Amino acid sequence: MVEKRPFETLGHAEHGWLNARHHFSFANYYDPNRMSWGALRVWNDDEIAANSGFPPHPHRDMEIITYVRSGAITHQDSMGNTGRTEAGDVQVMSAGTGVRHAEYNLEPETTTLFQIWIEPKRSGGSPSWGAKPFPKGDRSGRFVTLASGFDEDLAEGALPIRADARVLGATLKAGESLDYDLGEGRHAYLVPATGAIEIDGTALKARDGAALTGGNTVRITAQEDAEIVMVDSE
Repeated sequence: MVEKRPFETLGHAEHGWLNARHHFSFANYYDPNRMSWGALRVWNDDEIAANSGFPPHPHRDMEIITYVRSGAITHQDSMGNTGRTEAGDVQVMSAGTGVRHAEYNLEPETTTLFQIWIEPKRSGGSPSWGAKPFPKGDRSGRFVTLASGFDEDLAEGALPIRADARVLGATLKAGESLDYDLGEGRHAYLVPATGAIEIDGTALKARDGAALTGGNTVRITAQEDAEIVMVDSE
């Protein structure tokens, strides 16, 4: 079962330096039918103007994954971590008992990214941060796990998160198909960052969302060259 959520129906906030779309209720956007999908709580589609960004602010008890689509984001946090994450790469932050962080676009161009929040399987724990490049060529025609709470994925190089969830990425050429087995009781949410796809016959264009119900094998077919991001959670 595929529930399509067209880009035009997403929540919208325009702050000048930030143009944000919300797949789920967030800040001043509230839709009781779009509160979460399984453990996935937030999927924001952000455009951050050059030389601007999110000043230091706190979080706790949330797994926060940033997937950079274009440009780069520079991270700073109260643990002393700093890092610059470029397009196609991923950073994760486990907020745990509490952390303050800032995310700045120090580039001369707009940075675009997906910010994804997943509820942890248990509260507390020391906060942590990490980032890693994931070459798009390695994802050609297949899903690669970018972040995960499962040991087998961590052994393959995924970034660690404290949730019964995976964040996956794939690239497909026009005409290529990819099957994904979504287990019973699982929830998947998929967004094509670029291109156009069909999921079991349901058409999605770039930045549309699709909520997928577990217990099925879904077939994803690219109508145009596409870059895909998906969360599979409990």
